[in-house]
Amino acid sequence: MTRSVVCISHAAGAGGEQVGRLVAEHLGFLYVNEEIVARAAAKGGLDAADVADEERRKSLGTRVLNAIAQGGGEAWALGASGPLGSREEQLDSDDIQSLIRETIEQTAARGKAVIVAHAASYAIGRGDAALRVLVTASPETRATRVAGAGELDQAEAARAVKESDAGRADYLKRFYGIGEESPTHYDLVLNTDAVSIEQAAELISQAASG
Repeated sequence: MTRSVVCISHAAGAGGEQVGRLVAEHLGFLYVNEEIVARAAAKGGLDAADVADEERRKSLGTRVLNAIAQGGGEAWALGASGPLGSREEQLDSDDIQSLIRETIEQTAARGKAVIVAHAASYAIGRGDAALRVLVTASPETRATRVAGAGELDQAEAARAVKESDAGRADYLKRFYGIGEESPTHYDLVLNTDAVSIEQAAELISQAASG
């Protein structure tokens, strides 16, 4: 069965983004990652970084959300410490969630896309058109990769991975009601401890091609 869209969820340091780019190249699909944030932001008149912050943090402060809702650079610059004005209909986390979900759904509906962002597998759900993939690896392997990719030492990278995992779990629970992520939520689970980035991309491409 040929799939028209591939959704790749991934743990920090598992190589999900690299895998996604290779899958898009193999299939001739559009690769969508941070672009989807920018599209969601443009649709709602938000700054892309603000939408990303809402996804990655446990919550945005009420004053900051008000500033985003106003959409003014001056209001945002004032931050939480300054007067942000008032607006009858303020943008809240539900608005941002709906904005992101709608953009994901529209991208998937067009087809021929690899989406590596915003828990797309949960937004789209199970269906014949989408292949839902989880790319993961052991915490030790992921920490080593994170350390190698930046300026963190191994201990700092391990903490960063742990914090990222906690943030991801919180996001899934708050936005999708997922108390515990399970391999059965996905059609394909790949451990990049056991397979290389290239091998993972090849397996996903084969699965998507039917």
